[in-house]
Amino acid sequence: MLYLKDLVYHPTATPTPILKQIDLELAPQQMGLVIGPSGSGKSTLLETLAGLTEPTAGQIFWREQELTSLHLQQLGGLVFQFPERHFCGSTILEEVRLGHPEWKAEQINGALEAVGLAHLALHTSPHSLSGGQQRRLALAVQLIRQPHLLLLDEPTAGLDWSMRRQLVSLLAKLKADWSLLVVTHDAGELLAIADRCWTLNHGELHPADPQSLRAKAQQPEPVS
Repeated sequence: MLYLKDLVYHPTATPTPILKQIDLELAPQQMGLVIGPSGSGKSTLLETLAGLTEPTAGQIFWREQELTSLHLQQLGGLVFQFPERHFCGSTILEEVRLGHPEWKAEQINGALEAVGLAHLALHTSPHSLSGGQQRRLALAVQLIRQPHLLLLDEPTAGLDWSMRRQLVSLLAKLKADWSLLVVTHDAGELLAIADRCWTLNHGELHPADPQSLRAKAQQPEPVS
C-alpha cells in the first residue's frame, strides 16, 4: 500500500506550493490514474515519489514504513514522458544494462519478455524501434530493477491509436505484478484499466470516480 499524507512541495523560488496537502492511497496490484492539465504538478508528484525531489512537508509510506528519498529511489521505477529521447545505449542490450553490467541474461530476457520484446535481437538499435516498442523498452529498463511501484509520466503521449491500445493492454498485464501510478493530461484509453482516479489542478489533488469519468468520456460531444 502506497500512502501519502499531507504532501507539500513548495520551492522557495515559487510564490505558491506546486503540490498542496496531497493525500493518496494506492493498493498493491492497482493502477492509479492522476489526470490534470499541463502545469498542474503531475510530473513533480512522480519525481517526488521517485525520490528525485525532496518534499517540503508531509509523509510517504509504503505499507507501514515511512520512506525517505533514498527509500523511494529503491522502491519506484520512473518512466519519463518521451523516454526514447533519453536512450543512451547503441543496442537494446546496452540500454537495458546501462549502469548495471551485473545484470544476467535471464534477468534481461525476463524483463524484455514481460514487455513483449523478447523476440527482438539484443544488438538491435533502440532508435530503430517503433514508438510503441521504444515505450516498452523504457518499461523493461525499469522492470529489470524489480521495483514495487511503476511511475509513468504521459505513457501514451505521441503514439497513434494502435500503439496506444497496445501499450494500455501491456499496462493492464503489468498490473498483475506491480502497483502503477500514471499521470496524464488525456486519460483516454487508460480509464478502462484504472482502479483509482484523481484530478490534479494547481497542485490540489481530488479523488474522482473511474466509472463516472468513463461514462463522461463515452458521451458524444455536443454539436455546435
